[in-house]
Amino acid sequence: MASIDKEPAGRPDSGLSLIPVAWLVIVMGLSAYGLISSWRLIGDFNLPQSVFFLIYGGLAGSVVTILWGLYLLGLAFNRSARFPRHYTIWQVVIILWLIVREAYTLLVPDFVFSAEALGFATAEIGIGLLCIYLLRHGAGAETVYANPETERPPLLVSLVAALLGIILGGAIGACAGFFAGSLIADATHMSCFEGACGFFAAFIGLAGLIVGAIAGGIFAIWRVNRRKPARTV
Repeated sequence: MASIDKEPAGRPDSGLSLIPVAWLVIVMGLSAYGLISSWRLIGDFNLPQSVFFLIYGGLAGSVVTILWGLYLLGLAFNRSARFPRHYTIWQVVIILWLIVREAYTLLVPDFVFSAEALGFATAEIGIGLLCIYLLRHGAGAETVYANPETERPPLLVSLVAALLGIILGGAIGACAGFFAGSLIADATHMSCFEGACGFFAAFIGLAGLIVGAIAGGIFAIWRVNRRKPARTV
């Protein structure tokens, strides 16, 4: 007898419940960019202690965001019924982190008020609240994320696969980006005065590293969490 997954009855999903997955990928990309751009500041002891705390807190937050996000992507790709609840917890933590970070920069005198940074943080919080609203109970998301996960791989397997995917994807992306940047610099006859062409190639390589790492992690999570066909008894 073939086992059949029954979707719960309720209002049909309009596709909006997929927006949180897209926002999850964007937040992970922003975290990866922040992680790479702040990495060079590690060990710079000339910075004020308050700035040092913010940098290390941001690095730790980015790592947690990426790893936790990869786990959520595994649930999403597997159409897990646990995704809405776990995503909501993740999003609430992200919103609280944004509020604490902005409050810290506003209260500590070593930082200067930035309307642009505050606007970006407000927009991120607004989008996060919208995603939570889209995954609320009764919104139709339960018709999309309905897999009972009887054969879902262990969490450790997903994390190991994600880390390997990030490393391999980042290496491939960095090499491909640097090679593409070098070709573009040569084709456009870019000036190499003071290493301009080299900086351009390195910048493209950095962009390739970020894109490759994210794509590699997502692919690895999708690969190990592919939904297996129903078994026949």
